[in-house]
Parts: sequence; structure tokens; C-alpha cells
Amino acid sequence: MESNPCLLLVVILVVSCSVVQSEAAGKRQSEALGHLYKAKYSMGNLSIDNSLFQAIQHVDTSRFHAQEGLKEKDRIESLPGQPKVEFSQYGGYVTVDESAGRALYYYFAEAQHSKESLPLLLWLNGGPGCSSLSYGAMQELGPFRVYSDGQALYKNRHSWNYAANVLFLESPAGVGFSYSNTTSDYKKSGDKMTAEDNYVFLVNWLERFPEYKDRDFYISGESYAGHYVPQLAHTILYHNNKAKKTIVNLKGILIGNAVINDETDSIGMYSYFGNHALISDEMVQKILKSCDFSPNATSQSDECNQAAEAAGKDTSYINIYNIYGPLCLREGTTANPKKPSLVDFDPCSDYYVYAYLNRPDVQEAIHANVTKLTHDWEPCSDIIPSWSDSPSTIIPLLQEFMANGLRVWLFSGDTDGRVPFTSTQYSINKMKLQVKTEWHPWYVKGEVGGYTQVYKGDLTFATVRGAGHQVPSYQPLRALSLVKHFLDGTPLPDTTRY
Repeated sequence: MESNPCLLLVVILVVSCSVVQSEAAGKRQSEALGHLYKAKYSMGNLSIDNSLFQAIQHVDTSRFHAQEGLKEKDRIESLPGQPKVEFSQYGGYVTVDESAGRALYYYFAEAQHSKESLPLLLWLNGGPGCSSLSYGAMQELGPFRVYSDGQALYKNRHSWNYAANVLFLESPAGVGFSYSNTTSDYKKSGDKMTAEDNYVFLVNWLERFPEYKDRDFYISGESYAGHYVPQLAHTILYHNNKAKKTIVNLKGILIGNAVINDETDSIGMYSYFGNHALISDEMVQKILKSCDFSPNATSQSDECNQAAEAAGKDTSYINIYNIYGPLCLREGTTANPKKPSLVDFDPCSDYYVYAYLNRPDVQEAIHANVTKLTHDWEPCSDIIPSWSDSPSTIIPLLQEFMANGLRVWLFSGDTDGRVPFTSTQYSINKMKLQVKTEWHPWYVKGEVGGYTQVYKGDLTFATVRGAGHQVPSYQPLRALSLVKHFLDGTPLPDTTRY
């Protein structure tokens, strides 16, 4: 990997937005991506493979196991402090490598209604190294959120299990409750290993829950899951074709604020900063003129480094992941629960989830931490020391999916500055797709939910108005409307009747 010190400075400015937060609960999702880019582009670092993702051609069949009786053992009777619900919940471990003692933790919330007919939706958080239980399940699209005292849960009335049976996976091993008894596995973590383990998990999980084997299946996620989601989808397609049968009934993918192309992600971020008055127009022009963000860049000029550093200072004390939102200025939980709100997302929610999921009674109820890990559960892993491979672009995989008739939707919270809508637009533009439905507002409850454009090949791009990087956290109603249309295969509505 060639060095790119300018992108190292990109990382510095992004990470700096979290300086006011304590490290008591470990890394945040808002920091994890920056750590990866720092490693990818630090001077002289050749350790991260950035070549295109290739099919995992052989998966050892000994990693697939009989799962009889394990489903009922995974049934969660009730989460501590949860309100009464009518749907079933499950949680537990699926072994993905018996010889290494490697197992991934999952949480599954069946649909609030019509579970027999609604599709199966897998959610993956990115990072890399961040927990889908922490973010997806407990702060974004899951059926519950955690009160500020860390003691009880309240309902998310816009949970995605109103639209699907939703499966959350903590991966790779070393993230959340997922683990390996072979600690050297953590040093091998990377995109390829994550994709293979996720695939082995999924095939085994479908054996444990055979009623979902033939169900329409979709993969969703956000941020660095812009790698995880397409790589798992590619692996599924490859092995379906290799077996000449449908092993997993994949129908489409949905990714929010997706990391899919390093070059356009970086250019789009600086363009967004300038367009939203975070840095000057002159600074944007200086960066774009003097910096080389291409994968083959070997060095950067002093002018580029100085400009990037100046941009970093300008954005140091705002949350780049939600540029108009507040920072968390008080670490930990509160003595008494604050009045919860689904409209105004609490920026300190990481602390509440951390406190809740580290309680022994919670871990027992959800069948987690059965091996008694030597570390706390964390929102983002502190025990994965490095990342072995991270392709510079995922665009070829998106093109493959369109050629194979898969539904592909990309969405962007429009107040996210880290992987902003401009980055996704620039990435889509590189595919040179013809427009099928021109740019227009889409609506929910009589208001503009965002804007959308549809391309030939069944690729839909949509913004979500007023949402940061974790779209369902900030705009849960609009996010639920979006996922319903995605799963139904219907266009986002262009009428205020919705």
C-alpha cells in the first residue's frame, strides 16, 4: 500500500471531533473508521492489502454443523427492564470455526406481525470492529432503546421489525460478545476473513432457523458495512452459482452512508465541508488542487498537508458524524432516567448501552459471554489490533449485483460529514449509469423525507433529511419508511399523501 500522509491528516481531523468524550466505554463507531484510514495511509505502511475483493472460492464444509435443538435454547424469555412485547426474541452463539474455537454472537427480533411472510433482514454495523448489537439493535433500528440510567428499556415504535424479521450480528470475532479461543485470530482480522465467517454464520444460522431458508433475504448496514454487505452478498452469489442451487435466497442490499470508494469518499468529504460552511471555499479548492486521493498516490505536497491540517482545526469541536447535532458532554449514565425521545437522539447513548450490556443479568438473559471473556463488552473492539485487507473500492461488486438483478439501494443521512451524500454521489457517478427516475423529493407523513434518484440497473440513491451517520437514530420514522419501500421493491413516494 502506498503512503498518503494527506489522508492521515483526514483521519486526525475526523477523530478530533470526539475529544470531549471519555474513553470509559472504549472506542466509538465515530472513531473506528478513522483508525482504519490512519493505518491504511500511514507513511511506509504496506501491511494492508487494498486490492479488489475476490470470491472466497472454498469454504471448508466441516465448518457447517447440525443445529437441531439450538433454536429453543437461544430463545430470550425477556430482556431485563423491557416493556411487554408480542414478538419472539433470540440470542446466542453460532460457531464458525470449531478448531479455533471461534464463535459469533447474534440477536434476532422476529417481526411484530406476519413473521411467517415478511422477509429476513440482516443488519451489519461497520467500524471496522463495531457492534451491531450496540448500534443497530440498541441505538438505531432495533425494537428497544436504553434509558439513560442503563437500567431499563423503552420501545422504539419505528423499529425495523415492523417491516421484517431482523437479525443483528456482531462480527468479526473480537467484536462485542463474539470471540475466538485462538487469540491470534484477532491479528488476522480483515475484510476477507469477515466475509467468510459471516457466510459460515449465515448458513449455520439458517439450519438453526430452517423456516427462513427459503425466505427472501436482504443484507443491510452502514458505514464500513459498505464493505461487509457487498462482500457477503458476493460470497452468497458465488456459492449459490457454484452449488447450482439457492443456498441463501438473496434479493438485495441496502447500505447507509457507505464506505465504498476511498478516493471519492475523501473528495466528497471535503466538498461537503465546504458546502456546509465548515471550511472555506478557498480551503476546499486548495485541498482538491494540491492533494492526490487516488489509490496509487505515493506522496503529498507540503501545501496539501498544511491545508488538511487547517481543515482539521476548523472541524475539531463539532461532531462530523452529525454536523448540526450536540456532543456528549457528560460521560456515563444518569442517576435517574431522563425522559426518552425518539425525535431528539441522545448523543450519550453509547454510555447507556455500555452500562446495560455489561450487566451480568442482561448477559445471562441474552445468552451472551458464556465463556466469561477477559474484557468488557465494548461498542467497538479494543482487542482487534490491526486490519489485514481493505479494498480501495467496492464499486465492481455493486456493478456485479446490478448485472445479476439484485436490488441495490444506497442512502445517506444528509447531516453526516464523514461519509456524506456527496461521497456517495461521486462514487455512483464513476459507474456512469443512466438515470431512470430523475432527482425528486420523497415524502412521509406529508413532509419531505429526503431526496432520491433511480438509475437503470435497479440502483436507488436516497438522502434522509435531518439524519446523521446513523440514520435510524436521528430519523427513525423516515428510516422505517425507506426500508419498507426497499423491501417492497416500490419507489420512494413522490406525493405528500405519504
